[in-house]
Amino acid sequence: MVSGTPQAKPQNIGASLDDFTLQSVTGQAQSLSAALVGKRGAVVVFWSGICSHCVRYDDYLNSFPTLHPELALLVVASRQHETPEQIRKAIAERELTFNILDDPNGKLANVWFTRQTPRVFLVAPDLTLLYRGAIDNFQFPGDDEYAAYLEPAIADMLAGKPVAQSETASFGCAIQSVYYIMPKSL
Repeated sequence: MVSGTPQAKPQNIGASLDDFTLQSVTGQAQSLSAALVGKRGAVVVFWSGICSHCVRYDDYLNSFPTLHPELALLVVASRQHETPEQIRKAIAERELTFNILDDPNGKLANVWFTRQTPRVFLVAPDLTLLYRGAIDNFQFPGDDEYAAYLEPAIADMLAGKPVAQSETASFGCAIQSVYYIMPKSL
């Protein structure tokens, strides 16, 4: 559950984000500010267990704590109608090792202007927004046209430099579907 009643407000690169607290799908509460304690920043990923685009990043997210022990990783499941049971099933089937927070009805996603998964945010320890957008251009590393977006932003932040490319377009699966479920009897 998102603590308090979050309200969407303008979200600007370089401005402060509001803290949040959500329950993980295993029942522990986690806040952004608590995750940042002793860290040099955090990556918040809006994610879905049933999004085909998110599957591509399973290995990356599983290895993130090893790649970046100085950063917190908060993965937020916000997809409409996706249940904690479905998320736990994805964790087991795909051998996911990262903690996943449940954002029922996409309340936090709405406040953070997130309409699809995956979408990432790089946040400084003081809750300043440094980067928002895609992890990469959805090409595979090694492809001629591959372009990483999140990793260069992390490198800039860790080097104490301004993030050169602070925003990219996101792509992926819709959090709120434009389709509806037909009733069983018409």
